[in-house]
Amino acid sequence: MISQVASRYAEALFQLAEEENKTSEVYSEIFEMNDLIKNNVDLYDVLRSPFISRDEKKNVADRIFTDSVSINSRNFLMVLIDNNRTTELDSIVLSFKNMLNDKNNVSEGKVITAIALTEEQLSELESNLSAKYNRSIKLVNEISEDIIGGVLVKIGNEEIDGTLKTRLDSLKEVLSQVIS
Repeated sequence: MISQVASRYAEALFQLAEEENKTSEVYSEIFEMNDLIKNNVDLYDVLRSPFISRDEKKNVADRIFTDSVSINSRNFLMVLIDNNRTTELDSIVLSFKNMLNDKNNVSEGKVITAIALTEEQLSELESNLSAKYNRSIKLVNEISEDIIGGVLVKIGNEEIDGTLKTRLDSLKEVLSQVIS
């Protein structure tokens, strides 16, 4: 869940990026910054530690990100450090991504299957769903043996359930009512 604080920070950064027509670039930068911070335990601990001064945190962040991100993205991280909000970076990145997807008329979802879909099958499913929803749909394929067969598509709060498991459960329900 995205906090209200994270949404506000993301919105401010998004507006700045839009003014410069660099929303995609800024998203890539903050995503990579967040990824580096999450995957480097020492850096993660330094940026979140209450025992390390803001100036020290900013010096560390500045040395790491000076050559790899734009001045706006680096300054944004400095604002997070100044306001003790580095713990919100994960949610900020997610909120920014949602705004970028809305701007570009894109919806992301997942398709859950018993066996992996081929790239061609996944692409065809994305095309069909894009036509249905009048948006560009991007899907990630997840594998779950629980569904036995068929497909379960989740886009936002909507589910399209074409799984064999659901059909068998429905049949089981009907049979139990007939037998009772």
